Amino acid sequence: MYNDSHMEADKKNYFKFSLALLLCLLVRLIPFRAPNVEPIMTTTMPMSRAYGALVGFSFAVLSILLYDVMTGTLGLQTFFTASAYGLIGLVSASYFKKQKIDKWSYVRVAVVGTLFFDAMTGLTVGPIFFHQSFFASLVGQISFTVLHLVSNIVFAFALSPLIYNFLIKKKKKRTVPITSSLNPKII
Repeated sequence: MYNDSHMEADKKNYFKFSLALLLCLLVRLIPFRAPNVEPIMTTTMPMSRAYGALVGFSFAVLSILLYDVMTGTLGLQTFFTASAYGLIGLVSASYFKKQKIDKWSYVRVAVVGTLFFDAMTGLTVGPIFFHQSFFASLVGQISFTVLHLVSNIVFAFALSPLIYNFLIKKKKKRTVPITSSLNPKII
């Protein structure tokens, strides 16, 4: 069920948000991992579904900014990647609010979001800032996008529903009924 309110001022929500950011960052810092096999899309979708568009946007943008700052790669491409992922966070919240949600809902958003992200970043940054021809950028982007699509589809199907359940799960209070200690069974 979609939570229409913004993230509540609850430590659990901020803790879960921060934990997800940290885990995404740690996965992205794994050396020699394939490019674009990363959990940002996988986590942004359930974040926006559970906590709303603003939190989905913030999570996506912060994921990109933290990584680029920590790796010393902050630059013009950061603006494009953070903006593209941020828009995915905004739009996915709207999508999840209006749709019946199952694993395939995450896959649909992952496919459209990945194609949008790769077009916005791969087909603009090279030609605009590095004087690469559009055709060279397009051809070079194909294998990159295929890998990005496959990983995001698998992660969206397998992990996004689990992440969503983790985000909305509330700790159950354990209570012992007072009657059980006052009226023990007699055998």
